[in-house]
Amino acid sequence: MAPVSQTLRGEAASVVSPAAPVGLQRPGRRIQRHHRRVGSTRARMNLFYVPAVVVFVALVVYPFVRGLWYSFTNWNGYLPKYRIVGLDNYVQLLSDPNVYTAFFNTIVYGCGSTLLQNVLGLMFALLLNTRFPGRTAGRTLIYLPVMIAPLIMGYLMYFFFRYQNGALNDVVGLFGAAPVDWLSNGPRAVVIITLVNTLQFVGVSMVIYLAGLQAIPKMFYEAAALDGANAWHQFRSITLPMLIPAITSSVMINLIGGLKLFDVIMALVGGNYPTNSLSTLINRTYFGTQQAGYASAIGVAMFIFIMVISVIAQRYLTGKEVEQ
Repeated sequence: MAPVSQTLRGEAASVVSPAAPVGLQRPGRRIQRHHRRVGSTRARMNLFYVPAVVVFVALVVYPFVRGLWYSFTNWNGYLPKYRIVGLDNYVQLLSDPNVYTAFFNTIVYGCGSTLLQNVLGLMFALLLNTRFPGRTAGRTLIYLPVMIAPLIMGYLMYFFFRYQNGALNDVVGLFGAAPVDWLSNGPRAVVIITLVNTLQFVGVSMVIYLAGLQAIPKMFYEAAALDGANAWHQFRSITLPMLIPAITSSVMINLIGGLKLFDVIMALVGGNYPTNSLSTLINRTYFGTQQAGYASAIGVAMFIFIMVISVIAQRYLTGKEVEQ
């Protein structure tokens, strides 16, 4: 016969530790299985990134690394033999007047186009955000040039500005004035190229600002009107601060596009030195003078320049968003 103490302990154990349901016996194991399923799902989802990563590496990373390597050589772009020249290409770049001209023109193309596109895009967005007959047609008309390839846009504008039988000179001739060679003068051609680029892509800014305007709650304007604020005060105190995220997007898109402008310049003036941007100077140096190593050095300098300008602009505008 078992002792009374052992019997009591056995009965207490049966009362204190009843048989638990199967699902509650080991919750840690169920959590582990759940984590394994989530991890395997994420791993399978990550496989969808592989094609994009492969394309990015093949078309962006690898060419950039090769271009950086060639910038330290005297490769002519055709023959397999070349010689390491160190920093000679970069030293030549710092003393090349054509690089300084292209650098200045690039700033004009980038900053000038960005300023004009954003100012005009905001004006068009404010106008076309109101209800009036023909509003949809106006939006379509302004955005339509965006659908045209920049090279085609450049050729169309060339027939407008060219000296012989140009549309603009035909209009000038109607008033008895002599025809003007609009694209022969470097500074004037730079301004024309900037205006053409603005005309083509102002629709992008307009669409961005339209989306921003339509996201502003109407109650803000109603409250401001009750307080006696006029249209200008409403724009300055409500519209403009609420559009800072849209301004950031529009400025960055236009700035990067303007700084690497290529197609319109080649179509209008063929990449002449007085109108060169850094992009067209790279093309002219590589194919025109067969200095692939030097062209690569210009390309690296252009990459650093655009990256620095973009980072500064992005941080400044993002800071304005945080302040608002």
